[in-house]
Amino acid sequence: MPVPIRRLCLALAVCCALVAGGTACGNSNAGSHTNTKTAVTAAALNQPAAEPSPTTSAEKQRFAKTRFVANAGLAAGATYEWIYKPWKAGKFKKGAHGRRLALVKAGVAGLFTYNRLKAAERNAKGDPLLSKAIAPLSKSIENLKDLPAKLRHGDTGAASDFNNVINNVKDAGKGAGAPVQNKVPTAGQLRSGGQ
Repeated sequence: MPVPIRRLCLALAVCCALVAGGTACGNSNAGSHTNTKTAVTAAALNQPAAEPSPTTSAEKQRFAKTRFVANAGLAAGATYEWIYKPWKAGKFKKGAHGRRLALVKAGVAGLFTYNRLKAAERNAKGDPLLSKAIAPLSKSIENLKDLPAKLRHGDTGAASDFNNVINNVKDAGKGAGAPVQNKVPTAGQLRSGGQ
């Protein structure tokens, strides 16, 4: 995007005024201080910007719960929209109209769900109560990795397994004070894995 010449001239004028004002205010023995100030300023400019981070453990826990709720909500929405609903409608049965497309969508949604649940599991570790609630579900979440392939091969029980794990995660979140609501991901989120 081109910058108007007026803005460039104004920026140049302000910079020159600041430099001129800074040198005009100095005294005769300020030379040693100028070098120190220049070195400190240069060092400060070369430092990377600090990432904002929570300062108290309460803030860390709140952020952990918020991230957990967001990731688990996306996983629940994807599971309901592209795995559970088509399964209940019979779209995965052999000979069903649109079966192939439903299975492709379910496979992508399954990978997305696994990815988001693993992220939610990592987020839960930031909150002691949530961490305890999610810990027993780690094995179930890990087992979801194989379910997209089972869906593609026609194992209709895989859809039920996805739904059961999602319901268990929602119950654990609710018990730990982090209720999860279904949030259907966008196509862009599905493609990127929700990251």
